[in-house]
Amino acid sequence: MGTITTHVLDTSLGKPAAGMEIVLELQLDGDWVRLSGGTTGADGRLTGLTPDGVPPGHYRLSAGIREYFVADGRRTLYGSAIIDFYLADGDEHLHLPLLVSPYGWSTYRGS
Repeated sequence: MGTITTHVLDTSLGKPAAGMEIVLELQLDGDWVRLSGGTTGADGRLTGLTPDGVPPGHYRLSAGIREYFVADGRRTLYGSAIIDFYLADGDEHLHLPLLVSPYGWSTYRGS
């Protein structure tokens, strides 16, 4: 069993992206099953995403970029950012930060 964490930074403002909706899903038998989700806090983090751990598998994190920027009165190109990844057997923890701006986003394996 491993854990997955994330936090979102708004690179256009140079601060955490508070209030962004995040969903964690696992692919089972070709279908995506929602496991958890929530809204990022003032520090851009979403706590409690996988409190009991999750098994190895094919996952995705979806972030509601459009809603985040529209709520702040800003235009954006993207509706969502989807991080499609694999938790391998033996992975104890994956931290997947998300960097967003109105016209781009990126991620990397954090620590």
